[in-house]
Amino acid sequence: MNEVRRAATHSLEARGLTLAYEKVEVAKGLSLTIPPGRITCIVGANACGKSTLLRALSRLLKPQKGSVLLDGQSIHRLPTKTVAMNLGILPQSPIAPEGITVADLVARGRYPHQKWFRQWSRSDEEVITDAMLATRTLDLATRPVDELSGGQRQRVWIAMALAQGTDLMLLDEPTTFLDLAHQVEVLDLLVELNQDEGRTIVMVLHDLNHACRYSHHLIAMLDGRLVADGTPEEVVTEALVKDVFDLRSVVMADPVSGTPMVVPIGRHFNVNEEDGLTVQPAKS
Repeated sequence: MNEVRRAATHSLEARGLTLAYEKVEVAKGLSLTIPPGRITCIVGANACGKSTLLRALSRLLKPQKGSVLLDGQSIHRLPTKTVAMNLGILPQSPIAPEGITVADLVARGRYPHQKWFRQWSRSDEEVITDAMLATRTLDLATRPVDELSGGQRQRVWIAMALAQGTDLMLLDEPTTFLDLAHQVEVLDLLVELNQDEGRTIVMVLHDLNHACRYSHHLIAMLDGRLVADGTPEEVVTEALVKDVFDLRSVVMADPVSGTPMVVPIGRHFNVNEEDGLTVQPAKS
C-alpha cells in the first residue's frame, strides 16, 4: 500500500473492553490502537465479535468494562456532535428513507456541522459536491436511492460518510451482497480516500484475501478475543487461518499485490508437504 498524502489528525484506541448484549458477554479484554492514516481490517470467523467491536469503537455500543478513546478522551463522555464531526460510521446494509434522492441522502452527512445560527452554507454545498465527485455519484444526484444498483448504493452511502467530513471512517462489511466487480470498485474507492485524503479507515471484511490486499493493518479475532494484530504479512499464516477459521490452507504471495493470499485446501484435496503442491486424490 502507498503512503498517504497528508497525516491523519485524530486517534482511536480501545482499552480493556468487555462487550455484551444484555447479559450475554460477546468479547473480553480487547485492547488495540488504530493506526492513524492507515486502512485497518478486522477479520475472523462468523460470530467472533468483529461487528460488535466496530460498534463499540463507533460509540453505538457502550462497553461493560473498559473504554474507547477518541483523541485520548472517553468517547462516551464527548458530546454527540463532537463525535459525529470526527468519526463516521457506515453500518452493514444501511436502509435509506423511501424515495430519498442521492443528493438528499449525501446532504445528511452535513447535519453534525449545522448550528442554530447557520443552517446551511455554500461551503456545505461544496463539500457535498466534492463527496459525490470522489465517489463518482454526482451524475446520480437526482435519482432515488432505492432505484440504484448495489454498487451504486454503497458508493452513495460512502459519499454521505465523506460529506460528514470525518478523518475517521468505520465501515461494517461495505462489500456485503455485492458481486466481485462491485466489491473491488468499493475497496478501490476506500484506498483512494486513504491515499488522496489521508482518511483513517477501519472496516470489517469477511474476505481474507481482500483484507490482505486492501489494508495496511489487520486485527484477527477468535471467540471474542484478539489473537493477532499487525501487517497482513505478520498476521496471515497457515497456522492462523487454521486456528481462526478452522481451515487448512496454503498461504502464498498474491501475484498482483504481493500480499498474502490464502488458498483453501478443503476436504477433497491434499498438500504434498515436500513441494507444497496441491494434488487431487485419485478417484476410487
